[in-house]
Amino acid sequence: MSDVAKKLQNQALRKNRVRSRVSGTAERPRLSVTISNMHVSAQVIDDEKGHTLAASTTVGTKSTGTMTERAATIGTDIAKKAKKANIKTVVFDRNGRQYGPRLSALADAARNEGLEF
Repeated sequence: MSDVAKKLQNQALRKNRVRSRVSGTAERPRLSVTISNMHVSAQVIDDEKGHTLAASTTVGTKSTGTMTERAATIGTDIAKKAKKANIKTVVFDRNGRQYGPRLSALADAARNEGLEF
């Protein structure tokens, strides 16, 4: 098995392990974070209804800076949008990613804006 295939397999295992325990409700929706090589996206999702309550992404914007800075910007933005939708607490879904600097920057920025998880 190649290194890339092993890395993808490990990520899929982590994603399934996290998603088996994490589910969003109307009172406490799920904050799902996706980080690619180029972009950062975050969604606040009510899994019971299957609706996205708030979303923020760097796709289509001319955001500059490092990926960590972009992640922090998205964290701040998603927290502001969640506040507008009267959401104060969420369940954090790291989507199979290891909790590294980019994910940590997004989470810390969201916490600083008042989002609890």
